[in-house]
Amino acid sequence: MADLFTETYNPDVLSCLANLSNDEVFTPPEVANQVLDMLPDEIWEDPDATFLDPACKSGIFLREIAKRLITGLEDRIPDLDERLEHIYKKQLFGIATTELCSLLSRRSLYCSKYPNSRYSVVRFDTAEGNVRYRRTHHTWKNGRCVWCGAAEKTYDRDDSAESYAYEFIHPDDLEEIKDMKFDVIVGNPPYQLGSDDDRANSRDKPIYQLFVQQAKKLEPHYLSMIIPSRWMASGLGLKDFRKDMLADKHIRKLVDYPVSSEVFSGVEIKGGVCYFLWDRDSEGGCIFTSVRNGKVEGTIKRDLDKYDVLVRDCQGTSILEKVLSKNEESITSILSVDKEFGWTSNFKDFSKTDNGGIPLYYRAGGKRRIGWMDRSLITKSENLVDTWKVMVPQAGSDGGQKIPDPVLGTPFLAGSPSVCTQTYLFFYSDDEEQSRNIYNYIRTKFARFLISLRKITQHATRSTYLWVPLQDFSMNWTDEALYEKYGLSGEEREYIEYKIKSMDSGE
Repeated sequence: MADLFTETYNPDVLSCLANLSNDEVFTPPEVANQVLDMLPDEIWEDPDATFLDPACKSGIFLREIAKRLITGLEDRIPDLDERLEHIYKKQLFGIATTELCSLLSRRSLYCSKYPNSRYSVVRFDTAEGNVRYRRTHHTWKNGRCVWCGAAEKTYDRDDSAESYAYEFIHPDDLEEIKDMKFDVIVGNPPYQLGSDDDRANSRDKPIYQLFVQQAKKLEPHYLSMIIPSRWMASGLGLKDFRKDMLADKHIRKLVDYPVSSEVFSGVEIKGGVCYFLWDRDSEGGCIFTSVRNGKVEGTIKRDLDKYDVLVRDCQGTSILEKVLSKNEESITSILSVDKEFGWTSNFKDFSKTDNGGIPLYYRAGGKRRIGWMDRSLITKSENLVDTWKVMVPQAGSDGGQKIPDPVLGTPFLAGSPSVCTQTYLFFYSDDEEQSRNIYNYIRTKFARFLISLRKITQHATRSTYLWVPLQDFSMNWTDEALYEKYGLSGEEREYIEYKIKSMDSGE
């Protein structure tokens, strides 16, 4: 009977679904098993262990758990029919994200989308079995859902449209689930809700952290979920979640994939994805593993809260320690803030031809442009207008998706006076020669490597530069000089040269 699943599906329909790009990212069977492999082996021999997938889409986690229990409980419950009845009715539970996903999950788990039919592996009294779907609703207050933060103007829909009010994170409807005690909660929750408006700079709102937080409230013995890795260093509204995750000593294992397509074929998730094991009854360091191109780049036991962000580059931590040990001032002391001169909308009244005004650097049509505007129209940070500037695009490479990585978009030197839109951050100085040395410094592999340790997506914010030390810019810095200053070993130098792409003129 344990071979039923593998023999019935050839090829595995869930592998096919996992290759589809969709708002609901389906988990490939092999990935689900990698997640389940983190659980202790004895869990599969425990007839009292209960399992919940709070975000069923294809039913793959419950299906693979069932296969393991069918084998693991053979000695405890020798009769196959009795074993199946016990596993399916007393150990496996799911909450589907949509009605369609509930049917798919039941078909995967019970071999019938209606488990009260004669085609089901075991017969239930109801058509939903232990995989439930309840159409829930948002609770609006001041234009937003009090549970998930969805915008009322976007998600207040009639009953015929999907509301994305996922039952598990709308606890008004979860009393029955709350009363149950689960030994294991595992799954791949929805990652985000669409942006609230149509502005070019609007961003989707993450919700996966709400599934993690709600699961912890149910106090399972083990919790394991696949989630985007952006929480490690960035992400809209994830500051508190990141702080809690880094400080949580119950996270005993964490596996990180910087390139999401290695987990979900054909699906791009900025910053990659990860999965973790949280153990309620165990505390200590976390075994952190980074995987790229199918190979483990590093595995190390570490305290996740050593820094304010999680450094996912295991081999880069020794270099970072040498740099931070000097306790030097950060280069952010001469770095602009985001929107230093205001929003792009502040720069409507400028000329595209040189009219003798202040040069304005902006981007349009994917290219760098220069306009000119009257000084009287510049009403924010006027004290920085007459400085030399090293402009750096905030949008750069995709956070280490490819190695070697340029890390940043190509910087350029802007003379005094000058201003820019929010497209750029800039380093500033009153001295032209110092500015040229800053320009050369920020292009070094050394500086960009330190930036890469905090940069997890395409966007490079001001905090991304925090670990880059300020230098004496009366001199021109090269990689060799920096390697010597910070006492990097030959292996550490080679690692930086391997990870960071050269930034040649005109690149």
